[in-house]
Amino acid sequence: MKASLQGYLDQWETPWMRLYYRMVWTQLEHELGDLTGKKILDFGSGFGWNANYFAGLGNEVLAIEPNEEMVASRSRENEYHQLIGSLSALTDLSATSFDIILCHNVFEYCPTERAAILAEFDRLVKPGGVISIVKHNHAGAIMQKVVFENALDEAYDILAGGEKTNAMFGKINYYDFADLTEHLSVKIDKTYGVRTFWALQPNEVKTASNWADKMFRVEWEVCDKPEYVAISFFNHLIVRKTQ
Repeated sequence: MKASLQGYLDQWETPWMRLYYRMVWTQLEHELGDLTGKKILDFGSGFGWNANYFAGLGNEVLAIEPNEEMVASRSRENEYHQLIGSLSALTDLSATSFDIILCHNVFEYCPTERAAILAEFDRLVKPGGVISIVKHNHAGAIMQKVVFENALDEAYDILAGGEKTNAMFGKINYYDFADLTEHLSVKIDKTYGVRTFWALQPNEVKTASNWADKMFRVEWEVCDKPEYVAISFFNHLIVRKTQ
């Protein structure tokens, strides 16, 4: 496994990565209530952290991921079905067969396919079902560059239209999700912020034994307030299909 992917896998043991997933999972639970007995598609499943968690709650989970190295090293304490593939893997699945579709930090890296992927999600999710989209937030990236990294030249370059790159996955292609849904039956129902504050803190403070619980409490208080959502590093979109 290349070093950048290994570094990403190692992040699972950090309090800030665990906090990210705790926030996202709690936001989903807050919106959907009971998260058991569902049929779930995890598209772009990576190391299987979502798929493994939701399988452990008693859900039927199908995970799809194109990166074979990530699949080989995925979390698998709980049973779920794993496919290696991308857009083409969706076309063979039955329509209206999933209660929940997860697609977290994927669309930034497949700009030419994102509209087709979303159209497949629209076909696959049940009426009344939910698509959970986590996406990079441009304003949040600028905040991190300026405050956390003190990378002022890079921040200015991004503001001026320059590129931002992820070490593992390449260029981050920012997008407006609403632009993709004009002819579909799925619409944004709610937008949460994720990693509003802790992306701006030095990592050394994050290892305190009570840091994660205290930060979760603060983040939870603001994660649905528009002024904080606007500057969070990630936006979590709850997208619903009309009945």
